[in-house]
Amino acid sequence: MLADGRSQGCRQTLTLYPQSADTGGSLHIVFVEGPGRYVPGGFPSGSGDVGYVQGGSLNLHEPGAVRALLDEASARGWEPGEWRAVEIDGWSLLEAAAAARAGDAGPAGS
Repeated sequence: MLADGRSQGCRQTLTLYPQSADTGGSLHIVFVEGPGRYVPGGFPSGSGDVGYVQGGSLNLHEPGAVRALLDEASARGWEPGEWRAVEIDGWSLLEAAAAARAGDAGPAGS
């Protein structure tokens, strides 16, 4: 925390483990605070909000948000059977995952 009460150096790490411990390592999707980006760290963002100030965003607590990130990581080459832990920059996945979520939230019956 800075002297004025603002947070500094915040990050949101989403860690996913295989359903069976003997099937591979964990996946860490990391969102590091930076210019034009926000991560949980107090007001005004919610506890699971990550996004660009002017661009895509996700609430990691909403159904389907984590799945969209996982699908995008897989599309970019992450394989769940890897035996070592893997860390991926979440910002590289965010726009595509947010777009996929927006497509899922289209009008009913479409």
